[in-house]
Amino acid sequence: MGTIFHFILNKLSQRILYPLTECPIRLGKIFIFQYRNHYMKKQSLIGLLFFPILCFSQIIDSAWVINHYTKKEVMIPMRDGVKLFTAIYTPKEETEKHPIILFRTGYSCKPYGEGNFTTIWNSPRKYFFAKNYIYVQQDVRGRWKSEGKFIDIRPFNEHKQTATDTDESTDAYDTIDWLVKNTINNNNKVGVMGTSYPGFYASHAAFSNHPSLKAVSPQAPVTDWFMGDDYHHNGAFMEMDAYFHMKKPIPNPSPQYPNGVIFPVKDSYEYFLGLGNLDTISKIMGDSMVLWKDMMNHPVNDAWWQSRNPMNHAEKVAPSIATLLVGGLYDAEDCYGTLNMYQSIEAKAQNTNKLVMGPWTHGQWGGYGGNRIGNILFDSNTCDWFSEQIEQPFFDYYLKGQGSAEQIPEASIFFSGINQWKTFDQWPPAKTHKQILYLERNGKISFDDKSLTDTKSFDEYISDPAKPVPFIEGIQLRRNGDYMTDDQRFASKRPDVLVYQTDILKEDITVAGPIVADLLTSLSTTDADFVVKLIDVFPNDFQYEQPLPNHYEMAGYQMLVRGDLMRGKFRNSFEKPEPFMPGKPTQVKYSLPDIAHTFKKGHRLMVQVQSSWFPLFDRNPQIFTDIYHAKVSDYQKSSIRIFHHASRIVLNVMN
Repeated sequence: MGTIFHFILNKLSQRILYPLTECPIRLGKIFIFQYRNHYMKKQSLIGLLFFPILCFSQIIDSAWVINHYTKKEVMIPMRDGVKLFTAIYTPKEETEKHPIILFRTGYSCKPYGEGNFTTIWNSPRKYFFAKNYIYVQQDVRGRWKSEGKFIDIRPFNEHKQTATDTDESTDAYDTIDWLVKNTINNNNKVGVMGTSYPGFYASHAAFSNHPSLKAVSPQAPVTDWFMGDDYHHNGAFMEMDAYFHMKKPIPNPSPQYPNGVIFPVKDSYEYFLGLGNLDTISKIMGDSMVLWKDMMNHPVNDAWWQSRNPMNHAEKVAPSIATLLVGGLYDAEDCYGTLNMYQSIEAKAQNTNKLVMGPWTHGQWGGYGGNRIGNILFDSNTCDWFSEQIEQPFFDYYLKGQGSAEQIPEASIFFSGINQWKTFDQWPPAKTHKQILYLERNGKISFDDKSLTDTKSFDEYISDPAKPVPFIEGIQLRRNGDYMTDDQRFASKRPDVLVYQTDILKEDITVAGPIVADLLTSLSTTDADFVVKLIDVFPNDFQYEQPLPNHYEMAGYQMLVRGDLMRGKFRNSFEKPEPFMPGKPTQVKYSLPDIAHTFKKGHRLMVQVQSSWFPLFDRNPQIFTDIYHAKVSDYQKSSIRIFHHASRIVLNVMN
């Protein structure tokens, strides 16, 4: 059936569709943008008239790829004899040699079968086909149709001595070596890219130092699953994400998709609260969920976690390999990974290293649009800008010798609030100064170090694990990225959330870089969590020129700009946790991921402080214990004090 369908597409494109344009990929792109932009902005049934054109353009694109590319599936041998399933799309154009772009993934390089073609023509990355790249996808070791044993966040092997000493860098090296030696008409230049977990594989490919590898783009790469990516932030467990991500193992090799857990209800808050504790979830997971068991058995940042952090090996990137780190400022999964992998390469390697941070949720830049997250609009198609101005020129220069290195800035950062791209020679930018926000009485924020003489006053709230603060308003089963800019008015009404805000701003304040939360606190128990949220409060008369599709009220909107959680017992060390002494004032200081945001004149800055963010993060029993194995009876209320003025938020403000 697939062969017949492709035959029909070929004939259709040759006799009817192809004469319509010399570049059907570009035609399809125009139609897609017309449809999406019209429908999203106007919210009119007239927009649906574009739908047949959209489908029509996709047929053109897919037929064009089938006409101009051949697909081959091979099992590439690794040095230890394991073979990895690889799909190779080769251009039929032979007047010049072509670069290779490689994607290594644990999420499958479907569709399988040499007659079934990838649907990349439905994404901005169709340019790889439009520009005659050799396009390669590979199932990593032990996943889908590749042989071998799969290991989550497989450690980099520092001591390779024999052919059996393998890791993701050797698998990348052996794959690249086979491709340049066996793929016809290649120019001996290879690039590697990947987003999220595949970004982890891209980072390890950069450690391979194959002489043909010229450009690597780890995008939202997994780096440190204990400190800031996916499953933990500052030692606190991201219960909801971990639960959804767990998949039952499948026979290998197999094209079958693994099954996840099943939810009996549609309200994640109700469901996770009903489970009671992590030990209960572990019983649900059973013995087959190896990663879950491993995480539960490593409750501190020990050698097991540290060996799996690719940032520890950034010095392995050779000077001959250019890197482009890409991420979203509102990425709920791997914002930490992008920023910190960039900084690690900057500090340890001697290569050309670039950074792009846009107004995106996880991986959003790889699709169309990027003009909004939830209720926040960004006024332009940021995804298209990134593809055309950064990603395409990066690979074209290093793999095809087209363009110039100077056209790609060191750091390209989108500033929300003013909705503008800015470029910098370094990130965070050099021309900034520290601005301290002091948390004061009566919910006030002051900028003045001398505004309060009584440093013993405090605000107090009761943190009750039986009634944790939700991370969103309303009912939701799965987490989406919108919560990263969500309205926080629902939280500000709770008695267990402290709220502080400035007077109305008389001038713009542009913040660029990390945020430091520095709290002076005391507890009635021996442990607690601390969530700090930096919020942009819109004016009470604010409204968009065109109402949002959901008609959400934006007047007085409390936009979450950045929030993160610190598990109190790790305040001094992530390797050696310490209990609090009840009643003793104690400093809790930690960094939140970078922001790039302008708090505009007429707005306010707000800070919220709370001790739960559920079920985004697991609940702290609020006694000093191994939380992964805590009993239901261990969970107890804690009276938490935040001392005025000694508690502060430190911002990097642009001069």
